This record gives sequence, C-alpha cells and structure tokens, in this order.
Amino acid sequence: MLLDLILTNARIITMDAQRPTAGKIGILNGRIVGLDTDLAGLSAKEVIDLRGRVLIPGLNDAHCHTAWFGLTLGEVDLSRLDDLEQVYARLHAAAQAPADDDGEWLVASGFDHHRFGGQFPNRDALDRVGGGRPLFIRRTSGHGGIANTEALRRAGALARDFSDPVGGRVVRDASGEPTGLLQETAQALVLDLLRPYARDTLVAAIARASARYASEGITSFTDAGIGGGWIGHAPDELGAFQDARAAGKLHARAQLMPAIETLQSSTGAGLGLGMYSGFGDNMLSLGPAKIFLDGALSSETAAQTEPYATGSANKGYLLDDPLILRRQMVDAHRAGWSIAAHAIGDAAMDLAIDTFRQFPAQPKGSLPHRIEHAAVVRPDQLSALAALGVAVAPQASFFRPIGDVMTLSLGARRAAFTYRAKSFLDAGIPMAGSSDRPCADGTALRSIQSYIDRLTAGGAIFGAASERLTAAEALRVYTVGSAGATGFSGTKGRLAVGMLADCAVLEASPLEVPTNDIADIPVLATLLGGRFTHHQL
Repeated sequence: MLLDLILTNARIITMDAQRPTAGKIGILNGRIVGLDTDLAGLSAKEVIDLRGRVLIPGLNDAHCHTAWFGLTLGEVDLSRLDDLEQVYARLHAAAQAPADDDGEWLVASGFDHHRFGGQFPNRDALDRVGGGRPLFIRRTSGHGGIANTEALRRAGALARDFSDPVGGRVVRDASGEPTGLLQETAQALVLDLLRPYARDTLVAAIARASARYASEGITSFTDAGIGGGWIGHAPDELGAFQDARAAGKLHARAQLMPAIETLQSSTGAGLGLGMYSGFGDNMLSLGPAKIFLDGALSSETAAQTEPYATGSANKGYLLDDPLILRRQMVDAHRAGWSIAAHAIGDAAMDLAIDTFRQFPAQPKGSLPHRIEHAAVVRPDQLSALAALGVAVAPQASFFRPIGDVMTLSLGARRAAFTYRAKSFLDAGIPMAGSSDRPCADGTALRSIQSYIDRLTAGGAIFGAASERLTAAEALRVYTVGSAGATGFSGTKGRLAVGMLADCAVLEASPLEVPTNDIADIPVLATLLGGRFTHHQL
C-alpha cells in the first residue's frame, strides 16, 4: 500500500489513552492509517522528517465568530490604543480616505473601554472626526457599539417617538440625550443599515479569518451565530461558507450555529427545509441553534440574581421575556435542533438549566446541548449541569484582558465561581475549548496557557486558583473536549487510526515548556485531512 504522507521522527502527543505517544504517523485519503509499527513495510508518496518537532491533534475553537473576525481585519483597528485622543486621530485619518463601495460609512473595531479607564468616545468628538460620515465603533465584547450623530439619525434613534428595542438600550445622559452608546440588541439599529453584507465580502472575510486559524494550528471551529439576529451578517451567510469551501478558501472545518431567529423567519435563511443540527459533513455542518439569553460581564448586562458589586442596583438583564426565550428553545428542540444558549450571569444560567430540564431527550443527530460561556455558575448550578449532561464552552481568553475588571464587577465571592474549568472537568461536564474571537484573542495556545495560569493583566489569579488546569488537561479541552462538545468525538481530537488527519506541528511541547512560554510556541505547520493549510517547516 502506498500512503499519501508519512510524518516521521516526530514527538507525537496523540491525546489517545490507548497510545499516548508515537514517533511516526501515516496518512491516506485524509485519514490516519497507522502509527509507529503499524507502518512497518509501508511507503508513501511523501515522507517528511519532522526532526524532533512536536505533533499534536489540530486545535478546535468551539466558539468564535469567523465572518465577523474576518470583517474586523478590514476595518479601522482600535485594539492597541489606550487614549481617546489616539482613537479620534485614527478615525479622523480614516475618514479622509475615499469611501468604500458600500457608501460613506466608517466602521471601526476593537474598542475596549476598560483600556480607557471606563471612558467611551464622546459623541460630539466623533461627529467632528467623522467629517459628516456616519460612524460606528464595534466594542470588543460584541455586546454594544458607539455611534455618532449621523449614524444615530439614520438608525432612527433620535426620533421623538423612539423607544428602546427588546433586549437592548440606547444609553442616555442625565438630560435624556443619547450618548452614542448602544447596548446589546440596540446596536442592530445601526448594524441593519450595513447589512446584509454582499456574498463576496463574506467569502473574503471567511478566507482571511480561517487562514489565520490555520497559521495558529486551528483545524476546526464553531461559528456561534450566523444568518440572523444581531449576530448574523446576511440571511444567506450559510451560502457564503459554502462558496468559500467550493473556492478552496475555507481553511478549517466549520460547524455553524444558526441564530435562533433564522428558524422563525419567513425566509428561514435557507433553513426552512426541515434541516436540523448535524446536517452536513466533516468539512461544513450545522451545529446547535444559538440563542442569546443575556448580555456580557464587560458591560454589566449579563443577568445576575444579585446586583453587581460596583455600587448600584444593576443586575443586568435577560434579552427578552423568559417565557418567550424558553418557548424559542423548546420549539427549536422539537424541530430537531440542539440548543446553544448564551448564558453568562447566574440568572441566565438558571433559565437555561430550567429549560434544558424540560427537554425529554437529546435531539436528533446526538449533538449535545450547550451553554455558551457558562460564566457565573453557582455550586448548585454546577451539580445541575452535571446531571443534565449539557456541554459548556467557557473562555480563558478573557482572564488576561478583563479579569481584573470582572473581579471588581462581581466581587471576590462570585468571581471564585466564574469561568470555571477544573470543577467542570471534575464534575464530568463536557467542556470545549473556545475563544469568542474577535471578542478576545483567539490564539488557541494563548488560551491553553490562560487555563493553566489564569493570570490577569494585573498579575492576579482570576477567580479560584483551584480552577487552574494542568497543561495536559488544557490541551485536552482544546482537542478531545471540543470534539466531544461539537459531536465529532469519533473523528476529531485524537491522533489515532481512523481519525481525520488534522494536526499541528509545534516547535516545542506545551506539556514541557514553562507555562508562560506556551502562548509563543511557534506553529510550524498545520494539516487538514493530511494536506497543509499552513507550512513553515
């Protein structure tokens, strides 16, 4: 038998308990056909000597936003600024450039108010630097944005009879005048003026984003909300992923979560054909239906049972009446969909858990139900999740940029059971590795490091030190854990015979280097089904 590829002289971390390590791996037709002695007497069209480099299963980001991330790579970047005057200068410079084909809109990304001492850009200042153009700044969290006067006018937010949309707020000053800050679903007032994005624009964004994934050793991802709601980019967003695949521009395996609104609209975004979770193949498939139950910790809009610790009576809020949210989940489940419920505050967790208890069985296709973020999880909720068998997708990527702020918002007691990790694993709760990119740094190795050290920008350990993972546990979360939580445990996450040949070549082992070096381990190559999507060997 002539194989397609043999990788030899490698230090292979298989994540397979039956054969934890190996030195040689053989690939045929996109699958692993043998390791070490299995390959005795076999040759291949290509043999690559890895010269002692480390081979791991491909990393799997089980909650990110791919088209959104790709779009931000072409927008005005504010992510490295920490002074509002710098923001105004960069926006002013961008406003002097010719308008794009989409008109005169000026869109910026990467603004995190925590880097600015909690301050937001002044609406009048944005009017000046915008030069009359409508301007919108996406907040890093994705749970809000900042608009100038022209953008607010076009969105109808300045009309006398305007009222806040369900699940969102136009923030106002003491005199009742909009500040430009839009929370949660209110940002859709502006985003709907930019959408739907053209199909070729989305294909280009998907190509840019997934190429970045490949360069970081990521071979699979789950896009957490497409096609509708405030999170989607176009009703035909699924088609953009199909086009990217057909054109060879999809550089990692994609599982797509349709926004739950797409299951209820008259057009159905192409989902009114009776499809349900699991449709597709190993390269492109439909995952759970995504529903937002609440907001975010960074904006203190996540729904809590107790007020935030910052001195007000604010408990955040659910994004709709709980009976309506529950009905949406139940109806989708009855139609065959797994449910991925965005729940960050413990009040939202209560709603998710109570709703999952109403489901009689796992949905068709056996994709587990999920709770996205699963941030503030009380001890009683931890045991409830374990009993339900619901998977969770928390993000260690938030510890460094906003861990200190989250601790201030929640107080030390609640922070101790926020963004758990070790206790999820110890309770037997299926746990996926994920980043929420572009709401945080999506580099998988950086997230793995953060699961181990849990360090904030201020050098503190976020939450409870007992929630830290070992390097082996953190790597397992991003491989075996993500595969299981996304329904692909039989084909992904391990380097074993019969599994997809998805793997990454690293300069060093994340199990051996000092913890603070893991994020910077060079990714020398990434293989998807035995074919290179990234190659620097």
